[in-house]
Amino acid sequence: MSAVRTTSEIRSLAQQHLFPHFTRAEVWHDADLPVIVRGEGCYLYDESGRRWLDGLAGLFCVNMGHGRSDIAAAATKQMEQLAYWTNWSAAHPASVEAATLIAGLAPGDLERVFFVNSGSESVESAIKFARQYFVSQGQPQRTKIISREWSYHGTTLGALAVTGIEKFKTPFGPLMPGVRHFPNTVGEAVPEGGTAADLPSLRVLVQTIEEEGPETVAAVFAEPVQNSRGALVPPEGYWRELRAICDRYGILLVSDEVICAYGRLGEWFGSAKYGVVPDLLTFAKGASSGYAPLGGVLIREELASALLASPQAGTFTHGATWGGHPVSTAVAVANISAMRDEHVLDNVRALEPHFQHGLDQVVQAHPSVREWRGTGFFYALEFTGDRHTGRELTGQQQVELVREVMPRAMSKVNLITRPDDRGATLLMLSPPLVADREVLDELLAGVDAVASAVDAHVRG
Repeated sequence: MSAVRTTSEIRSLAQQHLFPHFTRAEVWHDADLPVIVRGEGCYLYDESGRRWLDGLAGLFCVNMGHGRSDIAAAATKQMEQLAYWTNWSAAHPASVEAATLIAGLAPGDLERVFFVNSGSESVESAIKFARQYFVSQGQPQRTKIISREWSYHGTTLGALAVTGIEKFKTPFGPLMPGVRHFPNTVGEAVPEGGTAADLPSLRVLVQTIEEEGPETVAAVFAEPVQNSRGALVPPEGYWRELRAICDRYGILLVSDEVICAYGRLGEWFGSAKYGVVPDLLTFAKGASSGYAPLGGVLIREELASALLASPQAGTFTHGATWGGHPVSTAVAVANISAMRDEHVLDNVRALEPHFQHGLDQVVQAHPSVREWRGTGFFYALEFTGDRHTGRELTGQQQVELVREVMPRAMSKVNLITRPDDRGATLLMLSPPLVADREVLDELLAGVDAVASAVDAHVRG
């Protein structure tokens, strides 16, 4: 049995032995490094009992909120019955039930589920499936991947290669060759009298495919709403045109829904919101609401069957020890069933106008806010020097806002969310999907306080 430790001991041991993820050294070694000990609903509690509003749903994942005893009970029951088995040459009930439930909610003929443990692994698996699928179909030259600028698809080396954020990639190169990036949709709108085919970003995509040679391209990866660069909602018809382009050239369309699936946009899957059935759909985060590690790939039936039936393949030569873990998949069943039975997606759709109205008020009140973007319960505020005069932030101000000003302002109002510097100076908002109007109002009040701090800093 572990010894009972004081908060200072836990903090000190963390700083000695726990190597942090995506955290600067000065933050990790701060004397006031937070120690979070409990969660309940939309709130977290630190070692001193201080209550924090979780404005990011953990990392875009705690869709059903913290502290659910029913989900914990499902995990306990599964551990007592079958704590571990694989999906290699055998099946077990938890993974079968989870796959059946997920496939039943998915659009179109996305009928097969390949389970892994994280979003990065789901993207890695989709890359490998796309490549092996084309080998199985006698097109081994189709190895190239195309994704969008500033897109984030994960941290494993294949997923990192597909990611469109250079500063994340530079320390680890050279990465997987054969990856190209085309523009994202920031600032784009369908021209009057035109269609989505006239969007500059999609024209560049077609040009890129032609330059590379369509017969060499395996897949196009895109998020329904792109997280990096600030919750980029696609223009009208964008996804239908993306589907048409991929069909024209025989390329697989991969919808990366690690964030956008399981209600974040007010639908079970983000691609369904935009009227498209992708060939592959990656997911993680909201599938288990963060209660256990789980990710996966939904695969169209005809593609899965073709690979398994092919003499060149017959087996998808990829897997993971923990993929489809009994406890994680039992947690997913409990989580998704609760989301369905408690009509959580209806909550997101009903409160979306209220959320957006509050964001409108924040923008109107603060000249440092350029605009908000997003949909459902997924938003970004982008900051500038002065919206009215067109003054931009200086490089120094951008760094100060993300590293000092916004974190300090968030702490003052007991708000946890994410200042972001990927492509712009941003504040990301992604509350648990069970948040009610009162929680959203508290979140918006906190955001207003952060924007006030930004106003004061950029004026100074």
